Amino acid sequence: MTDNFAEDWRAGGFGLYIHWPFCEAKCPYCDFNSHVSKSIDQRAWRDAYLSELKRAASETDNRILNAVFFGGGTPSLMDPDIVADIITTIKSLWPTGNDLEITLEANPSSVEAGRFAAFRQAGVSRVSMGIQALNDVDLKRLGRIHSTDEALAAFDVARNAFERVSFDLIYGRQNQTLKAWEAELNQALNLAIDHISLYQLTIENGTAFGDRYARGGLRGLPDEDLGADMYTLTQEICDAHGFPGYEVSNHARDGAQSRHNLIYWRYGDYVGIGPGAHGRITVDGRKWATEAYSNPKRWLDAAADGLTEKPRISLNQQDQATEFLLMGLRLKEGIDLNRFATLSGAPLSDEKLAHLSDIGMITVKQERLTVTNQGFMVLNAVIEGLLPD
Repeated sequence: MTDNFAEDWRAGGFGLYIHWPFCEAKCPYCDFNSHVSKSIDQRAWRDAYLSELKRAASETDNRILNAVFFGGGTPSLMDPDIVADIITTIKSLWPTGNDLEITLEANPSSVEAGRFAAFRQAGVSRVSMGIQALNDVDLKRLGRIHSTDEALAAFDVARNAFERVSFDLIYGRQNQTLKAWEAELNQALNLAIDHISLYQLTIENGTAFGDRYARGGLRGLPDEDLGADMYTLTQEICDAHGFPGYEVSNHARDGAQSRHNLIYWRYGDYVGIGPGAHGRITVDGRKWATEAYSNPKRWLDAAADGLTEKPRISLNQQDQATEFLLMGLRLKEGIDLNRFATLSGAPLSDEKLAHLSDIGMITVKQERLTVTNQGFMVLNAVIEGLLPD
């Protein structure tokens, strides 16, 4: 194994993901590891996170940390002083970049918005808000517990507390027309500061929507042609507002891309802490896939002894090359073909590259492979067409 291979993670950077598993309510489309709990011992959770951070730092303490992301669940339900303790500990354990990005996901309720100033004081530099829709009928259908007015008020609070604010919308909703989505997206982009995430509704197995869909419910979802038209319109409107797409579902003003998510997509290393959190870390020249136990009580009980992880999986060269392809081709910047060849031990097939290029799905220029707008609409098929047989 070459030094270049062992240090490949440096091309993507190093980040830290902290998973808070609790929500006020479970959304019917959500397949994340989130739970509703009547009582939470926040001090016990703080102690567990601090213990896990110290364990993780023992393997990675010589790295410059580029980004921290509090995800969930709904991490804005955490006490701000606990977030402050976690951030203080992180900064004591790792050297950090001058432009360290610390993101916290938040629901746009008035209760959580009232804590934004405290989160800013704790060290959070960026908030990502789960707004999801800008009309009350669809918010109710999506199982959201906030109204449009509450969302707009919370966003106004956020933009005064943080320089960087992102929010999410879901499109391709029941009975949503192309014209209605156009109006809603224009409204959203007139509000947006520097970043917006736009996800086409997907029906996941094991969710309330998945069960309802299997029983013949959830009528009025867009067909394939309308879904494609919505995606194309989304790109055009975002471009016109100065929010070009830099990833399949993410749009940002120049320089405002999510640094933490770029670590994933550029296939860097990241530590995952909290119930169900995944990680990718390189230790002694080997890259490992990590996954924490998902049950919150089991994870919390195990944290004191450092036994929160399932057995690690060692990723061989082909595993890493495949993951690099899967993640990197989601980005408009694409991937470095030489980096793929180093990871894989062999380059991508010239024949496959030529075929996909000829039919307008990809572009290859100066050893860089990028997916075209047409290719992004069938990205899974493009990736499948590139992978070794």
